[in-house]
Amino acid sequence: MQTLLDRKDRMSMAVGLEVRVPFCDHRLVEYAFNIPWNMKSFDGREKSILRAATRDILPASISERVKSPYPSTQDPAYENALRNTMSEIMLDNQAPVRPLFDQKLVNEKLSFSVGSNSPMYSRMGMELAVGLNSWLNEYKVELNF
Repeated sequence: MQTLLDRKDRMSMAVGLEVRVPFCDHRLVEYAFNIPWNMKSFDGREKSILRAATRDILPASISERVKSPYPSTQDPAYENALRNTMSEIMLDNQAPVRPLFDQKLVNEKLSFSVGSNSPMYSRMGMELAVGLNSWLNEYKVELNF
């Protein structure tokens, strides 16, 4: 969440725009977090309560639209840096996350060319692995198998 808020701040400040995030009120988040899942998705879709609550306020084209993911970085340089970092982790015998991964599978994911239609889950997996490795290093967590 913090990453999304930071990104929102940077993007809006870059163009001199003030952006509000009304659903980030901690009381609303705590309340929504404690709503049972079957009530949150009573019609088989995500955000059912929000859709129902805004049905009379928002046009159907908005309240019924398919959920879209937050935009990701499209710069090939980012993906290159991510792949290089992941490759370095897989070559580092001291990297804390290395034993958690299948070397062959990671190499297969790294073999897709940057800018190709490489599966998004491969990129997200690498982002998670790099982040986890950094966290384990920073807090000196040792994994014992």
